[in-house]
Amino acid sequence: MKKIFLITILTVIFISCSGGGNNISAINNNLSSGDNNGSDTDADNGNGGLTSNAPGWLIPFSEVVDGGTGKDGIPSIDNPVFTSVSSSKNNYLKNDDLVVGIIKNGDTRAYPYTILNWHENVNDDFNGDPITISYCPLTGTAFAFESKSGGKETTFGESGLLYNNNLILYDRRTGTKWSQLKLQAINGSLIRERLNLSNVVETDWKTWKTLYPNSKVLSKDTGFDRSYNVYPYGNYLDKQNFFYFPLSPLNNALPNKERVYAVLSDSESIVYRFQNFQNGKALKQNFDTKNYLVVGNGKLINSFELNSSQKLLNFSYNSNNPLDFFTDDEGNIWSIFGKAISGPRTGEVLKGAKSVVSYWFAVAAFYPNPIISTD
Repeated sequence: MKKIFLITILTVIFISCSGGGNNISAINNNLSSGDNNGSDTDADNGNGGLTSNAPGWLIPFSEVVDGGTGKDGIPSIDNPVFTSVSSSKNNYLKNDDLVVGIIKNGDTRAYPYTILNWHENVNDDFNGDPITISYCPLTGTAFAFESKSGGKETTFGESGLLYNNNLILYDRRTGTKWSQLKLQAINGSLIRERLNLSNVVETDWKTWKTLYPNSKVLSKDTGFDRSYNVYPYGNYLDKQNFFYFPLSPLNNALPNKERVYAVLSDSESIVYRFQNFQNGKALKQNFDTKNYLVVGNGKLINSFELNSSQKLLNFSYNSNNPLDFFTDDEGNIWSIFGKAISGPRTGEVLKGAKSVVSYWFAVAAFYPNPIISTD
């Protein structure tokens, strides 16, 4: 059964790709009733009433493609089960397997990409705060955001559509469609509304379990029959110039599938290469009229938006203790999530920047001509 499912999903992706990308009729069928924001469509031209300039979309409709799996064909995890770091159920995880981690309301949790590759969205709850963890395997991008639409609680699922190889979610309360990497509603009654992010870090399993040995870890007990030790997209990561779906623009400044760290504004980004952080580094950076701290090493990077008081501090990466991730000249010690754990500012928390780890091609497509930091 597992092998059949794997072959099926790869075949569907291949057929979608080889079919020329945009299947207008399929996409039209995938639009739930009422989520085109009440706009009139252009005259019917044999494409189900929708043209390349279909109103009600914040992105070019001609560049929206059907992934072939259908709505919720890649099922979200809506009742996540967790294990401890030391649980034998995590023995399948290798030290270099990637996880995305979050600390919220006193809970520390990690979500392995080996599971997210198959589900993409986890609708979770942190002691009363509903949070969705969303990961797109094709662009390598993970975010955590409030599970709310229009200020009301909901859950998010996979629409079956993609834009620039990045997943398009939908919320189950209104049917509005959301671009993951734009972090914005792109079609439906909430068009232009933005997601409210929570700070996350991406790193490898070895680093995470060293930093947070008491963390909770998303379990393979998902209720679905999947081969979580198998990467479902074949040799996708090994082929720098291969993409399943159309991509525009393509920026050749860096290898397409190099993992980079990007600080984002609404339309621009500044990119940092992990290779430049191998020995640990803390940088203060002015970008988009704001002051940022970018700190990390070759395994993980995080960034923070500094207020008028914090921007006066001089920060240093701390290589002596992984839990005490960085320090400043005021005598404070800070965790990787930006919380002062000792010193005169103990308990103070730096504001997480809008940022993401991404394959280079994706951040360069969504935020064209990004600045590449040479520091």
